[in-house]
Amino acid sequence: DVLSTVIADQPRFINLFVRRADATQTTHEWLEDGISGRSVAVASISGLNATLSEADAVKIVKGTQLTIAGDSALFEVTNVADTVATLKLVAANGSAKEAPGEGDILNIVSTPIIEGSTKGEETHHQGGVEYNYTQIFRKEIVLTGTALAVNVYGSTDNALTQQTRFALQELTRDLNRVALFGHRTKATTTSNGAAGGLYEFGLQADGLGVDGGGKAIDSYIVNDAAQALLGAGATPSTLIVSPGQARVLSAEYKDKVTIQRSDDRRGAYVANIINAITGGLMTIYADPDVPDTDAWLVDPAGFGLSNLKGRAISDEDATPKGFDGIKRMALGELTFEFKNAKQRLCRIKNLLSSKEAIAALRG
Repeated sequence: DVLSTVIADQPRFINLFVRRADATQTTHEWLEDGISGRSVAVASISGLNATLSEADAVKIVKGTQLTIAGDSALFEVTNVADTVATLKLVAANGSAKEAPGEGDILNIVSTPIIEGSTKGEETHHQGGVEYNYTQIFRKEIVLTGTALAVNVYGSTDNALTQQTRFALQELTRDLNRVALFGHRTKATTTSNGAAGGLYEFGLQADGLGVDGGGKAIDSYIVNDAAQALLGAGATPSTLIVSPGQARVLSAEYKDKVTIQRSDDRRGAYVANIINAITGGLMTIYADPDVPDTDAWLVDPAGFGLSNLKGRAISDEDATPKGFDGIKRMALGELTFEFKNAKQRLCRIKNLLSSKEAIAALRG
């Protein structure tokens, strides 16, 4: 006979965040991993002199061997001067190409090392610093003396326990939406501190993205995003979509789901799909807070949640002296980490709405 309200559509995205070391300042900084994809892009080409971006030029050295994506010809770097790499054709391998073209992607094969070497191919783990701000979350649980006295509300202990549970559920929803849409704001005398979320970090300049072109989501679009992440050095393993888009994607695999006779459940909802780029599984997270025409393919290894030291979310009694009832307070301060957002997050935008896609499937 206590409150029986159920918060519908429980959030899912927040579950991907693992506990990190506590933050010690309201501006929480972390070291970025030195993720470098094993490929470079040709900005321009003159003969066999390929101009690369600064970020790509540091990935190769004299002796590095390369192939053009989608082609078998093998090239070798004979010299690197600033951002210009001079190439030579080592083996045609059945290809007619004698040089890469502008805009080509060159996959790094390897860098053969001399016998008795004293130095190998360098990789750098530390790749810079990023930051987010901490945000205070607070919920008040209030039961008046009258509410506690009237029998219809049930016992005091049960009512208080239920109210506290619902308040913490609301707090979880708030955390989920901040993790998605939050805009990082430094605390000042005129503004409260706020944490940035997925869209803040994922839509940075040079971030990864795929345009769905107004079409229904399918494995081809998802694999385009997976290829972008893999090329940046990340491991695409989690797809975050709205529940409607999860249904659309599930319909593609409907005829590939086997139901065993001993099963006591029926249906064809697909929670995992095969990544055609890596051959591994990608988990589908259907989150009701994700915009219906968007999807995100991510490498969740970069997600983290850091409490400000000594300020983890907890609930405690907050009944003031003389108050006619009981008050409890859920209070905490924390922030979110998005390590290597430019390499680990890929937005799939401009999808056909799930309502239209499902209607077309039914038709």
